Parts: sequence; C-alpha cells; structure tokens
Amino acid sequence: MDRLKCPSFFNRRRKEKLASSENFHVGENDENQDRGNWSKKSDYLLSMVGYAVGLGNVWRFPYLTYSNGGGAFLIPYALMLALAGLPLFFLECSLGQFASLGPVSVWRILPLFQGVGITMVMISIFVSIYYNVIIAYSLYYMFASFRSELPWKYCAYWADENCSRSPIVTHCNVSTGPEIIQVNKSWVDANNYTCINGSEVYQPGQLPSEQYWNKVTLQRSSGMDETGVIVWYLALCLLLAWLIVGAALFKGIKSSGKVVYFTALFPYVVLLILLIRGATLEGASKGISYYIGAQSNFTKLREAEVWKDAATQIFYSLSVAWGGLVALSSYNKFNNNCFSDAIVVCLTNCLTSVFAGFAIFSILGHMAHISGKEVSQVVKSGFDLAFIAYPEALSQLPGGPFWSILFFFMLLTLGLDSQFASIETITTTIQDLFPKVMKKMRVPITLGCCLVFFLLGLVCVTQAGIYWVHLIDHFCAGWGILIAAILEIIGIIWIYGGNRFIEDTEMMIGAKRWTFWLWWRACWFVITPILLITILVWSLVQFHRPDYASIPYPDWGVALGWCMIIFCIIWIPIMATVKIIQAKGNIFQRIVSCCRPASNWGPYLERHRGERYKEMADPNKEMDHEIPTVSGSRKPDEI
Repeated sequence: MDRLKCPSFFNRRRKEKLASSENFHVGENDENQDRGNWSKKSDYLLSMVGYAVGLGNVWRFPYLTYSNGGGAFLIPYALMLALAGLPLFFLECSLGQFASLGPVSVWRILPLFQGVGITMVMISIFVSIYYNVIIAYSLYYMFASFRSELPWKYCAYWADENCSRSPIVTHCNVSTGPEIIQVNKSWVDANNYTCINGSEVYQPGQLPSEQYWNKVTLQRSSGMDETGVIVWYLALCLLLAWLIVGAALFKGIKSSGKVVYFTALFPYVVLLILLIRGATLEGASKGISYYIGAQSNFTKLREAEVWKDAATQIFYSLSVAWGGLVALSSYNKFNNNCFSDAIVVCLTNCLTSVFAGFAIFSILGHMAHISGKEVSQVVKSGFDLAFIAYPEALSQLPGGPFWSILFFFMLLTLGLDSQFASIETITTTIQDLFPKVMKKMRVPITLGCCLVFFLLGLVCVTQAGIYWVHLIDHFCAGWGILIAAILEIIGIIWIYGGNRFIEDTEMMIGAKRWTFWLWWRACWFVITPILLITILVWSLVQFHRPDYASIPYPDWGVALGWCMIIFCIIWIPIMATVKIIQAKGNIFQRIVSCCRPASNWGPYLERHRGERYKEMADPNKEMDHEIPTVSGSRKPDEI
C-alpha cells in the first residue's frame, strides 16, 4: 500500500515530531528516538578527542618526557598505550555503545558491580568542581593580558623585595674598623656600608610571574588553615566558566556536539602558531634538544619509575574509568565502528601530547637563553608551567600580550572540552535513572547542576582555594579511578565473560577472525589488569602527605582528602550489599544471581537484539520509562 495514502503514516510522523519537540535533544532522524544520537559521526569523534585531550597534555606530558629521558620516554609511553590505555578505551566505548546506557545503568551487565558506575560519577562530580576553577584561572589570565604590557612583565606595586629575575644578595661581609663581620644586606643598605667584593651570598629571586600568580591572582594565604575571603574576580571568572558550560550543554549532545567543532580544533591552531613562533627564537633548538632530541637519556629505561610514569600518564590522559567514555559512546548508533574510533582518538591524544611538547619547550628554550640559565632551571610542570614559567617566557617576547591571549584561550578551550564531557556524564546518569523527569526538564536540571557545582566551587576561589584544588586532585583523581578501572575490567572480562563481551561487540562491528581478538584477549584477560594493579599498589606504597609550594597540609585537610575518596568508592560495597539483599535464595545463590546480567541487559532497541537477546526484557519497564508510541501501541524502534 502506498504509504502516502495511509493515514497512519501521517499520524506516526506527526507524533514523532511531537516527541522530538518535547524532547529536543532527540533529532527527527535519530535511530534511538528515546535517548537520541549524535547528529554526525564527527560530533562524536571531536567530543571524544576534546574529552581525552586536556590540560595534562600541555602541562604534564612535556615535563614527564623531559624528566624521564626525553625521546627515550616515548618507548614506554607507546607500549603502555598499547597494553593499558587502548584496551580499556576500546572496552568502554564498546560497552556504552552496545547498551546505549550511561556509566551507572550500564551495569545491568553485572548488577553486583553497579557501585563501580556510581564511583565513576562521584569522582566526575568532584573533579568537575575543581576543574572549572582551573578554567577560571585561564579566563582571568586571558582578560589580564588585554593591555599594552603584561602585568607580570615587571615587579610592580604588588611585589616584595624578593621579586627579581636575577639572584639576590642576602648576606655579605663588611668592615667595621678592627673586624670584618657578615651581616644582612638590608642592614648594609640601612647603615650605608659597602659589601666587601666577593663576599656576597646569593639566593634565587622570585620571578615577577611567580609573585603575580601568588600575590595577585590567588592572593594565596599561608596555608589551608587560613581560608581568607573569596577572591571576587576569580569568583566572577568561575561564574562565567559555568555559564559557558551550561550554555553549551542545555540541549545535551545536540548543542555540545556543535560547540566542539571550535573548542576541540582551535587548540591545534594555537599550538601550531606557538610552535612556528617558538622555532624562530634564539635558544629554541636547545629547548627542543632537552625535550626530545640529543639530550635523550636511554639509560633511564632501566628505572621502574619511568615505566610507572608512562603507564600513569596514558591512563589519566585517555580519561578511562571516569564514566565519560561510556556516556558519550552511549549516544552512538548501534552499528557504529567503535573499534576504529578508539584507535583514532587514542592516537590523536598521544600525538597531541608530543606535538604540544615542541611548542612548550621551544619557547622555554628561548627563555633559558635570554636569562643565561639551563633549560632544566626554567622548566616546570602543572600550575607552575601554565601560570608561572610559560607566562614569564611570553612576557619576554615582542607582542607578549597577543601570545599570552592566544595561550590562555587555548587552555580555556582545552579545559572546556573535558568539562563538557564530565557534565554530560552526570546528566546522562540522571537521564537513565529518571527519564521522565529529564525528558521534560533537561534545561533546568543541566543549569541546576551547573549552579550547584558553582556554589560548591566557591571554596576553591578563596585565598586558600589553590590548596583545595590540589587536595581534591591529589585524592579524588588518583586511587579512586584506578580502583574503578580494575573492578571494571575484572567484572566485565572475568565475571561477565570476555568471550561473551567479544560476541556482543561483534554484533555491532561485525564478525572478526580469531586472530583479530588475540591481542585484545591477552590485554583484557591478563596484561591490563596486572598493569593497573601494579600502578595502584605502587601509588599506595609511594603515598606521601600532600603539600603545595612546600607548605604541608594540616591533619584535618589530609583526613578530609581521605574522606572524599572513601565517599567515592564506598558505593561499591554498598550497592553490592543492596543487590545481594534484594536477590532471592541462600547467600551463595544470591551472589551468583547478582553476578549474572539483569534480564533487561542487551541492546536498547529491539531491532538490534537478534537471536542472542530475543528474550530480553524491555529495558524501559524497570526504569518506568514513558515510551512515545505511534500507530497503535508500537514503539519507535518497531516502526
């Protein structure tokens, strides 16, 4: 029968449009009319690249490479990518895409481990709170650069007597007549004496950029005990950062998938510009030589610390076990080739890290050249690189404000990509757990999350804020992620079954020869779990009390850090206990029952279930999901 003459066809189209208008994160042509899909494959790939490529690629990897043997470090880095990073990345992408569910609901695959998904989301919440504070720092520096001269180029009104680019005389010998004594330089100046030549005692001065960071940007207090006041301009920058995130995510992946075309690609343009500019400067070749050239030290490969650093950097750089990869992949179409996506994103992430190092070290080499120092004396990592060393180098360049604006705008876009995915992880979890509410109130819930996280983040923009940022990063972004990753791979590969998981994956990407899976089986079953457990044990053994700028944290601060990580991981035993209590039979039967997939585990849409999942329960019933129906009682996936 001609469908154009069939009234039911027009009814179906009208109701589909009505459903899409009510649920505007779902497109008319989406395969999954319930949750929605990415508008284009490129939206997904750029979102994944933006999530994986973050601030650590720019401010941590180059320093690790330099300090671990230069070019030699790329050998363990590449091996750890193949043995740990890529296997976990592929596993999470496949898991989210297969079930079309977020990091909590996807544990229908193994109900006993549902707490692992909650742990991932809780850690994403803690990290989102402080990560936007770093974005606020970048916004502040970008705004501060809009002037004829960078404010940290010279020691200004905010500086003290230690502000200097050259060493400072602290003591010297003076002649008082019958004897020669050593006195403070301040006493010499106050009493109009003159130091005896050659008797001066020097100490390094503090760079103007360092004092600007501590005294102006942070207004840093003496320690975590001294909270001080909220730094109002950082609070405004933090509010702006959350407004940007909320505006980008108010339509979910439909809006964020378009924003990432700029935020994911723009950093590469800036890195290329910085590299070209840096390569034309005197001393650039010396900086690059220290980074990855003639100064490479292959004897470093004998040190276990180098291999541990490589594994840790790969693990955190790819953002595995945070829940974001599962959440973003859950919006893919079922037959998307997630294998090729994993390869592309992982290689892009790692090559970006290497590329960023050239841009960073070329300009640091120039800074070392003009200051008469070795590169090792000016290179920094983390906050010290992003907000002290690099701004200092940029201030010495002609047109410094322009280069500074570019650099901090790049940091802003790098951070926003990762932040988008973290918040999408949280909203995806809410959508899976409360679909009716999320369908009608996506915008208020997304903006509400941003508002709550902004208020929670205000403690990080007080005068003690940097101590809070470092504390959350030290505890929450470390062991909790490792524990979640270890349990994730043990649960899916060892309990659910690696072979069964491979069969699930082949339902999406097509059947492969047994040789194709040989490497993945070796990694999933043996190599990757051993590496992750080794890193976790090493990290616990090497634990040290956190400090910032050589200022130790108080006992209550360390205890608070432990409480945060315990709060994140305690959901694992809590949810396991709840699931066992809810099961039927004796204790052994209950545990066995909880180690089997739930009755509604499988592909979200009925058309994709095939023979293997033909008896699968409706995934929407348990969630009390309101299903828009058309043409009678049929669901969208049956049309």
